[in-house]
Amino acid sequence: MKYSGRNIAIVSPSFSAYSETFIKAQKEGLKGNIFFYYGGAIPKYLEGNKDLLNQTTNVLFKIKQKTKITSFSSSEQGFIKSLKKNKIQVVLAQYGPTAHRVLKTCNHLNIPLITHFHGYDASVKEVVQKCNQYKEVFEYSSYVVAVSKEMVKDLLNLGCPSEKLIYNVYGPNPSFYDVNPSVEKNQFIGIGRFVNKKAPYYTILAFEKVLRKFPDSRLIVGGNGELLETCINLVKYLKIENNVILPGVLSQEQFKHYLESSLAFVQHSITAQSGDKEGTPVAILEAAAAGIPVVSTRHAGIPDVIMDGETGFLVKEHDVDMMANKMMALIENKELAKSMGAKSKERIATKFTLIRHLNTLNDLIEKCCNA
Repeated sequence: MKYSGRNIAIVSPSFSAYSETFIKAQKEGLKGNIFFYYGGAIPKYLEGNKDLLNQTTNVLFKIKQKTKITSFSSSEQGFIKSLKKNKIQVVLAQYGPTAHRVLKTCNHLNIPLITHFHGYDASVKEVVQKCNQYKEVFEYSSYVVAVSKEMVKDLLNLGCPSEKLIYNVYGPNPSFYDVNPSVEKNQFIGIGRFVNKKAPYYTILAFEKVLRKFPDSRLIVGGNGELLETCINLVKYLKIENNVILPGVLSQEQFKHYLESSLAFVQHSITAQSGDKEGTPVAILEAAAAGIPVVSTRHAGIPDVIMDGETGFLVKEHDVDMMANKMMALIENKELAKSMGAKSKERIATKFTLIRHLNTLNDLIEKCCNA
């Protein structure tokens, strides 16, 4: 049920980044009239509408700024005009830097702001410094959402008031509960961007050790990114092209298909040199909801949802040998893999549902609208 009187602006830098399934879930699941703004730090577009700026208004707004009629840039003026026209009551900013850029606009219009952190925005040193340690964001935001317990600590250390800070992990799409994995093949699945914090090369190196003992094993790692070519070259160098598949971006249906025939989900997340960390990876929540164990690292929000030795295995960051050992342990004991997967499905369905995630956000939005 949509609330006809509640107008919510979701603001994000990009429109359809394939890894941002959590934004899609929020667009579809929040209660109210959703206006999705995107396209840069100050949004240039509103989904389903014309651009916020055309050539004429852009020139007019620039003249206003140049003649000091306003201190707002042309992009900000276009955003302000649209927020007014659509009678926006609350802004949900995706990522800290987005909140840092739009808070001046929100303050000008006296619109409440909810800042939703996701990972890099709370951990990359350069990003945090450019946003003045988020001092103004914390001061103006009605609520600040963190998706892992480690992120909560990081934001508290940056100065976020504890009374504004909300721990709210994502939830998987409910369709993943319908997956019934066979847990029979010696096959592992991973999915995500090929970036430093996900260290896909470590997963490949661990799998290469598995192949030495179980040469019929298979690894699929979906996604793309700056490290994809490096990983393709690594696979060629190790001469394991017949066992490692790097298919690029996978659709949700393709991912579920691989989950049905895989023994475990694998991801070797690490803290990058820049400080970049995960939030709580949605793909791990989806794999756990599907009912297969997760082999990953003690990193960011992963230990929040995966219980080491019960619903999967967690190893230290950079410990490739131990990751390989845990993968082989599941090959050697398929009943253990089935048991872990069943516990994992139950745990996610009980504690980390999408409806719980959305209900928390809906409560925060309602409080802002009624304040």
